[in-house]
Amino acid sequence: MSQATLNVRMDSHLKKQFEDLCCDFGMTPSTAVNVFVKALVRERKIPFEISAPRDPFYSETNMKRLRESIQQLEAGKGTAHELIEDNDD
Repeated sequence: MSQATLNVRMDSHLKKQFEDLCCDFGMTPSTAVNVFVKALVRERKIPFEISAPRDPFYSETNMKRLRESIQQLEAGKGTAHELIEDNDD
């Protein structure tokens, strides 16, 4: 089977951490990347979960507070305030 080279750019500190961890596993970084790529091709998906931080607006705590505030407004317990716009651009 012929060999090909894959060049990857990453932060030098991350590279050092990756190399050290691979050494702890008893493998080279090249072997670790090959393990990852083989799993990716075999499973046709990233072999681990990738997620982004959730918007804190939609956190369960904030959503609970919003629901409570809506209930208070619907029960007539709200106070109307005049909108004051800041035009200090």
